[in-house]
Amino acid sequence: MESAPLHAAPPTPPVHVAIIMDGNGRWAKARGLPRTAGHKRGAEAVRRTVEAAREMGVSYLTLYAFSSENWKRPTGEVTDLMGLLRLYLRNEVANLHKNGIRLRVIGDRSRLSRDINALIDESEAKTANNTALTLVLALSYGGRQEITDAARRLACDVAMERLDPDSIDEDALAARLYTADIPDPDLLIRTSGEKRISNFLLWQSAYAEFVFTDVLWPDFDRTHLEDAIRDFHGRERRYGNAPG
Repeated sequence: MESAPLHAAPPTPPVHVAIIMDGNGRWAKARGLPRTAGHKRGAEAVRRTVEAAREMGVSYLTLYAFSSENWKRPTGEVTDLMGLLRLYLRNEVANLHKNGIRLRVIGDRSRLSRDINALIDESEAKTANNTALTLVLALSYGGRQEITDAARRLACDVAMERLDPDSIDEDALAARLYTADIPDPDLLIRTSGEKRISNFLLWQSAYAEFVFTDVLWPDFDRTHLEDAIRDFHGRERRYGNAPG
C-alpha cells in the first residue's frame, strides 16, 4: 500500500523580507467596488502576511505602506488611507505586542498628522522590546528622499566639524539612513505583476533578490510568501562576485 505524500516543509526564511504591496485598486475595480474596498482587503492581507512571517521565522518584514508619491493621490483616497492607518495602529498593535512583534516606522513623518504621529510613538514604545519579528512600515517614504536626508546629515556633521569629509564612506552614509540599525533586505517582493521598485529601499536593495508576482495584494497569503521564498532559495547570491 502506498503511503500518503508528505507535504513540503516550509522554506527556511531569509532574515529580511521587503514587500511592495500593489494591486488594491485593481482588485477593487475588477469586482466593481470602490478603491477603499481594495485598501480594506489589503489591510487583511497585511495581517495574514505578518502572522505568516512571524510563524516562518522571518526576522524583519518591511512593508511599503504609503510612498512619498502617494500624497499626490486624490484627497479622498489619501484621507481613507490615513483612516485605515489610524485603525491599524489603534486596533492591531495590541495583537502585535501579544505575539512579540516590534513595530518600526520609517519615512518622512513630518507630513503625517499629529494624532498619527502620537499613535506611532506609542506603538513603537509599547513594542520596543519585542524580538519575534520586527515589522517595519514605510510611511510617507521615498528612497531618494531618504538618501538625500542622509547626505544632508553628513554635510551638517562636516560643517559642525564632527566628521572629516575624507572619512565619508558607504558605512557613514548607511548609518544615517532611516534603516541604520536594520539589515538590508535579502528578498524584495512586488505584487500585481508590475516589475519596478518605485523608489523603495533604493540603497538597501543593492543586492536583494527580486520576486515579482501577478497576485494582487488583497489576495496575497502565506502560500504566496512561501513560493517567493522558495524562488529566493533557487538563486545564487554572488554580491557582484564572479560565479564559482
